[in-house]
Amino acid sequence: MSFDFQSRLGNYSLFDALRYRRSRRFAVGMKTEVGPLAFSSSKPAHPLSEEELAALAFAACGVTGYALADLVYADGQGGTMMGGFLGRTVGSADAVQPVSVVISSDDATYWLKRPQDFERASYAEMVALARRGELTELFRRSRVKLADKRLAPPLTVPKNLDVNQWEMYQPGTTYFVPINEYTHMYINGLLEFMNETMAVFVVDERHNFRPAGIARFGKSKGGHLIDDPHAQRTLTIERIEGIVHSVVQIEQGMMLQNLGLMAQAMGIGGFPNFAGHEFAWFEALGFRMHEMSTMAYLGANRLVRTVAGLLGKDPKLSFPVGLEHEGAVLLKPYCPPYYPSMEAAVRAVVEQKFGAQGIFRKGIAPNAWKAQEAIAAASNAISERTIETVIAYCTYIYETYGRFPAYAAPFRTSVGFQASHLDHAFYEAHYQPEALSDTHRAHHERWHAS
Repeated sequence: MSFDFQSRLGNYSLFDALRYRRSRRFAVGMKTEVGPLAFSSSKPAHPLSEEELAALAFAACGVTGYALADLVYADGQGGTMMGGFLGRTVGSADAVQPVSVVISSDDATYWLKRPQDFERASYAEMVALARRGELTELFRRSRVKLADKRLAPPLTVPKNLDVNQWEMYQPGTTYFVPINEYTHMYINGLLEFMNETMAVFVVDERHNFRPAGIARFGKSKGGHLIDDPHAQRTLTIERIEGIVHSVVQIEQGMMLQNLGLMAQAMGIGGFPNFAGHEFAWFEALGFRMHEMSTMAYLGANRLVRTVAGLLGKDPKLSFPVGLEHEGAVLLKPYCPPYYPSMEAAVRAVVEQKFGAQGIFRKGIAPNAWKAQEAIAAASNAISERTIETVIAYCTYIYETYGRFPAYAAPFRTSVGFQASHLDHAFYEAHYQPEALSDTHRAHHERWHAS
């Protein structure tokens, strides 16, 4: 008999989840030794069950159905900016779904697949599982085990903060860390920003505002990009990459909010916290890493890099470039070393949209439309001129800054979420009664009674 999530979660209102959601940290098995909230739990650590993990994983990034993609599919109308059609519990710009989630607990660390990481033949079945509320089976089909133990960065500063030293990764707790991947969203956006309609021109603010490899595509040179600064179509590299970062970071924020709301609905503890060290999580998870000098990574000019090197103040800095496990590539960016060049990476994004197996070609991928053939026919491929422009820009970034994007690694962590079974006695000893809701007080009976 499958676990009945409906009876435990189906009647809990969103209004109550929003009203009573709080960060609650003190789990069974924990202790605080000093200060006015000192307390030692008298109960042993109690790990979350597979069903509890499945509910939280679903809230964070579970497949739910097909994106409606209710846009205009005609030249110059932007509908073909879509990067996928399988939806999750959180929104994603253009359904690119760049954020994946890792779950780390005492006895296992899992990576959860994004929609694009599933075989297309399995889409319909995954959607059916979600609609039937079979979250445990959905969780099992979504996860890839990275280790039979907890993988996590050290607690030492600066890889973690002082404020979290006492409770982080304690026995019985489970940590969820979203991983942002920037290159897919970046290239997909550039194919729109640099087309004949938007015609955005980009300059390099760290090299005297020279054109970022795309001078020959400016209107002043006979091209299509509007390079007259008075037209306000000019962006800097920092600005355009800031847009990409914001769009991807918002998706991570929705995951964290969903985890908080689900924890409240379940009656367990949970809180978001710092996970933003530049490389600590990636080293812990076994990502493929590259090295650059710190000054080169920060974009310093040649003179500054030379002086810093001579003074011994230019140490090597590691950054993540991909996740591989047991011979399989789980996460790869659209850039070297997983593509031979930025041209190959850009064309791979175009192929994913308009190639023989592309999402905009007849009958290839399941979606929500009735008029699939009409939409496919109306969705014209990206012009070769636009593709060449994006290739020139991306190649400039990679050759000038030694990586893509220019300002950050292809992957980044920022904030994570730790979930656990609460020790009610701590809150009863130190807080007013409203610190715990009725849902928390009834959790064990509802989720763990035999």
